[in-house]
Amino acid sequence: MSKLETNRLGILHIIIAVRETSAPYNEHCLPWAHDRNISICTYFKSEVSIPESITLYEGDGSLLGFFRALRSSLGRQQYHIIHVHSPHLGLLFLLATQFKHHNIRSSAVVTVHDSYQNFKFRNQLMLLPVFAGFQSVVCCGRASYDSFPKIYKWFAGDRLTFVQNGVDIERVDNIVSQQNLSAHKINDLTIVAISRLVDIKNPFIVVKAFQQSLNGNDNNIGLIYIGEGPLRDDLEETRQSLGLGNRLELTGLIPRDKVFEYLFNADLFISPSKGEGLPIAVLEAMACRRPVILSDIPPHREIAKGVDFIPLIPPDDVAGFASEIEKFSKMSISQRSEIGDKCRKLVEDRFSLPSMHAGYTAIYTQLCGRSMPNLAIAD
Repeated sequence: MSKLETNRLGILHIIIAVRETSAPYNEHCLPWAHDRNISICTYFKSEVSIPESITLYEGDGSLLGFFRALRSSLGRQQYHIIHVHSPHLGLLFLLATQFKHHNIRSSAVVTVHDSYQNFKFRNQLMLLPVFAGFQSVVCCGRASYDSFPKIYKWFAGDRLTFVQNGVDIERVDNIVSQQNLSAHKINDLTIVAISRLVDIKNPFIVVKAFQQSLNGNDNNIGLIYIGEGPLRDDLEETRQSLGLGNRLELTGLIPRDKVFEYLFNADLFISPSKGEGLPIAVLEAMACRRPVILSDIPPHREIAKGVDFIPLIPPDDVAGFASEIEKFSKMSISQRSEIGDKCRKLVEDRFSLPSMHAGYTAIYTQLCGRSMPNLAIAD
């Protein structure tokens, strides 16, 4: 078993998989690849290449494969912090360390990346021992924290807190600087939506509101929907039945850099989701200076708190979303740009990656600071 470097924080992140859209990888691991000793243990095989500075222990999509990867990661290295990013994996981690590795539980953190009502019933049950068994339980935002029933908060006690998700603004800007941005015609409007194509993300509301906004509108408006999921074929049928033709583009999954290119060449972002934790896609669109139209749900209210430039519409209100699309289509480019600049400033002030990392650094320090008082934690 290799020993830790005393001047660098050693963290094992336990995640479902390394994917283009994986928040644990993109927000928790990748930014620290050269400043901390980062290792990753996954349940599934990874879908993207990772830097050589990160040590990867891959599962194969089976319980046996995951336990083998976890055992290998715990046996080959020591860590200051174990950070788990899934209720499933949190429960498996507790089971795997029931009779061995008791000492590592004192430095184990679990992040809850969603709100309570969005979890399936079985996952809600899994969260009970997770809330009881981890040294620190962190929700991804205030809305996520508030969503949990009292029994969960009782199980976790003062070990439960929240740290708001953050956006890697520097990465966004670096990608943008390499792109050739399209020049928009006056009054043209390109809308982007990003999500998994599943019921809770409400993708049909986006398409129906877009179609409704076209009635009597002389502007050239297009919708790009980025994402993949079980509703893809149904959305394609809806596109054809509504006669949207090439006005609606369904991209499927695309590389992360390409997502930012679409955002910077768009004029507006829309999310009618019925449930979120604290949505990274929304924050990334705002970091790209895009105005946003959001559903009126607690996580979106958390983002829009105290501002008047983010419309909040009931999730299933097709007419409400269509009306807001029409409003933005009638704005001048300068008016939309002004709102986009306000969105960017809001992310910089309240949802930046350094702010999120500062929150987790405080938690890490609290967990390992007593036993390692001389540990230098990167800021």
